Order: sequence, then C-alpha cells, then structure tokens
Amino acid sequence: MGSWIAAATMRAWALHAARTTVAATLALGLASLARLSDAYWAPITTLIVMQSSLGAAWTVSKDRLIGTVLGSFFGALLASSITPASLAFAIGVFVVGLLCGVLKLNLAAYRFGGVTLAVVVLVTSGQPTWLVGLHRLLEVSLGIVVGLATTALWPGDQTLAGGGRSTRTRNPGHREQR
Repeated sequence: MGSWIAAATMRAWALHAARTTVAATLALGLASLARLSDAYWAPITTLIVMQSSLGAAWTVSKDRLIGTVLGSFFGALLASSITPASLAFAIGVFVVGLLCGVLKLNLAAYRFGGVTLAVVVLVTSGQPTWLVGLHRLLEVSLGIVVGLATTALWPGDQTLAGGGRSTRTRNPGHREQR
C-alpha cells in the first residue's frame, strides 16, 4: 500500500511539474513575442499562480492584479516626480499599503504592489518610468492570466497544495486538518 501511495504522489508531482513547465514556458513565449522589456516577469508570476488550486488562485490573483496596478501606477507617478528614488520608494510603499487597506485587499495585493513599485522605482533601465510601469503591469498580468487559464484547463492534484503530504490525521475520529 505504501509503494502505491508513493507512486501516486510521484505521478501527481510529475503532472504538476509538467503543467507548471508548460504554463511558465508559454508565459515566457507570449511575453517575448509581445516584446515586453523584462519578459521574465510573466513566467515568474505564472510560477506563483500555478502553486494554488483554481479557486484559491482565482481569489488571490484578483488581489495580486490590483496590487500590481497600484504598484505600477504609483511607481511610475512617484519615480517621475520625486527624487531621490529612495524617497519615492518609501512614500510609494506606504501609500500602496494604505490603499490596500482602504480597498480591503489581502496581503498578496500589498506584496505584489510593493514588489512592482520597487521594480518600477528602483531598477534603472533607461526607459521612461511610465513605460517601465506599463511593462510590469502587462508582464505580471500575462503571467496571472496564463497561470489561471492553465489551472482551469488542466487541473492538477489538489493534495500538492498542502506540500505533497496528506493533510488527514491517522485517527479516523479527528477531522481533517488544514
């Protein structure tokens, strides 16, 4: 019985690795085809989205996308109007955090908003900051869409969301723990 469970777990991991590889590679290809300046953000985002079930991914991806919009917008706005960049960054992280609270978003929104803002404000690419902000928004949005579409069209084994281990206790009298 133990070897059957181990084989089933390995099949689930192999399927998840295949799904994730296809989705991340597709996101990279689409971002490259669109000639986005830092196409690698699309597969990075897809890798993050692919680690959740569709229901969880859909819920948190909405907030991630809103956070990315906030980070892109305020990053571009502040980087083009406030110097030094460290001051624009500090103000932006604070403002994005407050807006996430006012909008009743979750921490994923703030995390994505803060990371996006940091990239837009602190990474110097020689491009106008509004273009950097737009590219981050497009790259991350593309990654979210590809991850969600792959998860919807090619569902995986939901037990892997718990780290690949069964979440059931050995005592049948106990409820499942998550």
